[in-house]
Amino acid sequence: MCVGPNQNGWTQARGLVVKTLLLIGGAILVKRLTKSTTRWDHARIVSRSLSGEKFSKEQASRDPDNYFNLRWLSCPAAEMVDGSKVLYFEQAFWRTPNKPYRQRFYMVKPCPKEMKCDVEVGCSIYLFPFPECFKLSTYAIRDAEEYKNFCDRPKDQRPQPEEVIGDIAEHLTTVHLKRCERGKRCLYEGSTPSDGFPNSWNGATFCTSEFAVMKNNEIHTWDRGYDDDGNQVWGVKEGPYEFKPAPSSSFVDMFSPLNLPPQSMDKRIEGSFVLQE
Repeated sequence: MCVGPNQNGWTQARGLVVKTLLLIGGAILVKRLTKSTTRWDHARIVSRSLSGEKFSKEQASRDPDNYFNLRWLSCPAAEMVDGSKVLYFEQAFWRTPNKPYRQRFYMVKPCPKEMKCDVEVGCSIYLFPFPECFKLSTYAIRDAEEYKNFCDRPKDQRPQPEEVIGDIAEHLTTVHLKRCERGKRCLYEGSTPSDGFPNSWNGATFCTSEFAVMKNNEIHTWDRGYDDDGNQVWGVKEGPYEFKPAPSSSFVDMFSPLNLPPQSMDKRIEGSFVLQE
């Protein structure tokens, strides 16, 4: 079909207009998507990553002398007036999930915009505002016995949010988290200040904590206690515990040797993992 010069010029002009509109629309969309991830969005992502059932089974299989197969269980428990998320957390041996030896409340919230977050990177401490910096704080529970297996119960059989808020007891630790640099396996990472937080378990005077949210909802956590002379008196020395989301067949190998605490369990716990702060 023949096309006249005027018609051909109109077709080209229309094509340019369409391309221009597409480019402008794409730029606006990218800008909106970039702006859509707020500090609270990042806090919600971390809260979701903390939630669920996770195990250190793979790590215990690789290095049974230093790591137990532990069960991590966490779920939303309440929301504070300022929007902070409160999660209930408990830890137990995989074989005895109904007998947690560690129970805490996690509170996740962004750092205030005006706050200079202390974020440890390598051996340096940077003091400047991070737009995606937020706090992960742990608190003791006023009546821990009442909260055992909280996440395993139907919601109407759990302490309700207003009760949860009333049962938040002493502050234990706070980790300032920030987004990981490109190329790293983690999504968010952080640590306590270098001088840690007060702790008196097993002769310690202070404890430190390192925390990382990995891809696929995996959590790495490394808690250690030190005495006045800087000697490590509790906590694993080889590296952080690695908790991976529970496989669908969690109960297939319940009586695996990895899930049976040895007779010298107390001594191993003393050297690898703290039971209570």
